[in-house]
Amino acid sequence: MASTTAILSPVRGRELVITRILDAPRDLVFKAWTDRERLLRWWAPKGFTTPSVSVDLRPGGSFNYCMRSPEGRDFWGKGQYQEIIKPLLIIYMDSFTDEKGNTVPASYYGMNPDFPQETLVTVRFIEEPGKTRLTLRHTVIGAAEELEAMRQGWNEMLDRLEELVTKG
Repeated sequence: MASTTAILSPVRGRELVITRILDAPRDLVFKAWTDRERLLRWWAPKGFTTPSVSVDLRPGGSFNYCMRSPEGRDFWGKGQYQEIIKPLLIIYMDSFTDEKGNTVPASYYGMNPDFPQETLVTVRFIEEPGKTRLTLRHTVIGAAEELEAMRQGWNEMLDRLEELVTKG
């Protein structure tokens, strides 16, 4: 069973921290974060779909994605990889983009115009007997009012990830 913790910390801005214990081996969970076919199956909150993902898994590379809302609206984004240590760690800068991959402000999608252009996401994968402790840190400078929506979105996505890695 997954356990979830959300912590807000003043370190380097505001941090959303979520920890899950997933009933799956670390290599499988890491692949779910880095393999295009697996990302297509879980990389979106509840009710959304993921019609497009591309992955260039290397420092300096990126993954580009589209999340489609239940109403059919597309939200494009990009993660620019900063550090990858297989199968232990992924660090990337996250930003909204248009469908061509150009960085755009959150206001492009009708969100808070004060939301930062880039946010830092760190994902750690710790092996436990037959399980994986996944810890996600999403650091956002400013925009405290967005943290609750981010927490909900990440938890919905991690629910989908858990279903993928435990049930196939």
